[in-house]
Amino acid sequence: MSRTAKKIIAVVLLLAVWQAAAMLLDQKVLLASPVQVFIRLFTLWKEPEFVSAIVFSLLRIAGGFLLAFITGNILAVLAGKHEWIEILLSPVMITIKTVPVASFIIIALVWLSSRRLSIFISFLMVLPVIYNNVLKGIRCIDVKMNEMAEVYRLPWGRKFRYIWLPAIKPYLFSGTSIALGMAWKAGIAAEVIGIPEGSIGEMLFNAKIYLNTTDLFAWTVIIVAVSVLCEKAVMWLLEKAYERYCS
Repeated sequence: MSRTAKKIIAVVLLLAVWQAAAMLLDQKVLLASPVQVFIRLFTLWKEPEFVSAIVFSLLRIAGGFLLAFITGNILAVLAGKHEWIEILLSPVMITIKTVPVASFIIIALVWLSSRRLSIFISFLMVLPVIYNNVLKGIRCIDVKMNEMAEVYRLPWGRKFRYIWLPAIKPYLFSGTSIALGMAWKAGIAAEVIGIPEGSIGEMLFNAKIYLNTTDLFAWTVIIVAVSVLCEKAVMWLLEKAYERYCS
C-alpha cells in the first residue's frame, strides 16, 4: 500500500470518528458533524466576504513570513561568520521563543493597529525558527571544507553558493516547513484577539460569539487548506531556487 493511500485511510478514519462523536453528542452547538461542515463550505464560498477575508489574512501572514524568512537567513549567515553577533542575538531569540504568543499580541496592540498585528506576530514567531535552523546548518558544515576554501582562496560568494547553501539545505527546508505552520497559527490568533475588520480572525470570532460551531469548523478547515497550499507552494519555490542557483 502506498504512502498516499495510507494517508487517505487515516483521514477517512478521523472523519468517521468525528462523525460518530457528533452523532453521539447530538448537540450541533457543541460539535458540528463533518457532513454539516462540508455542506456549509459549499455555501460559505458564495458569500461576499469569503474571498476578501482569505486575501486579507493571506497577504498579511505571508508578508510577515517573508520578512522573517529574509531577516532570519541574513542574521543566521552573519552569526555564522561572526560569533559576537550570535552572542548578541541569543537572548533576543530565546525571549521570542519562550514568551507566550498572547503576551506579544497584547503588547503589540499598544503600538500597532489591529490590521497590521498579524504581520508583526507572524514575523516574530517565524524569525527564531528560521534563524536557529539555518545557524545550526552553518555550524554543521565540515571544517575541512571551510579550510579547503581558505587554502584555495575561494571568494566568499562561491564559498556561500557551493559549500554553505548545500550544507544548510535540509535545515532550511525543515525550518521553513515548521515556520509556515507557526505563521498561520500565530497570525490567526492575532486576528482573533485584535479582530481586524474583514479578516479570517473576525469570522472565527463572530462564529464563537453567535455559537455557530459549523462556521467555526468550516473556517478552520479553510485555514488548514490555505496553510497547506502555501506550504506546498513555498517549498516548491525553494526547491526550484536551489536547483537553479546551486546546480
